[in-house]
Amino acid sequence: MQMGVLIMQLLLPKRSYNTIFDIPLLELYASGIRGIIFDLDNTLTEWNNPELSRKTTSWLESAAKIGFKMCFVSNNSDLRVREVADLVDIPFVARAGKPRRRSFRRAMELMGTKPEATAVVGDQILTDILGGNRLGLFTILVSPISKHEFVGTRLVRVIEKQILKRNGR
Repeated sequence: MQMGVLIMQLLLPKRSYNTIFDIPLLELYASGIRGIIFDLDNTLTEWNNPELSRKTTSWLESAAKIGFKMCFVSNNSDLRVREVADLVDIPFVARAGKPRRRSFRRAMELMGTKPEATAVVGDQILTDILGGNRLGLFTILVSPISKHEFVGTRLVRVIEKQILKRNGR
């Protein structure tokens, strides 16, 4: 297999949805997924917003009732991630260094899941999707909640759009 094809496989999500609310949780559970690793900023809440919407909190509660274990994995600071995680009593890994594998392994350890039973949900290809695919996790890309984000992320979005465009997405 060509190197370019292998790299593209690492960059493409298994599924894409507009928002987390579009993810078919029952279908995901039926397929054997038992743990979900969530990015925080622009996936579950706006960048640097310390609160989750009622709709998001409700959705996370529904996921827990179905039987999913969950963990937040964020490149943001411990304080920032903790203030959101404490609201919904979900464990977290902060300063994750995504796409490094260590943070995803730690999240699976916290949830007690194996790679084949774990999904990653995030809004960035070069952090969430690449990191999850490197470990063989089920990767789900969602559209960013807001255009307001870290300046470095805005620059990376240009590359991500080209990757998706090149692959007809």
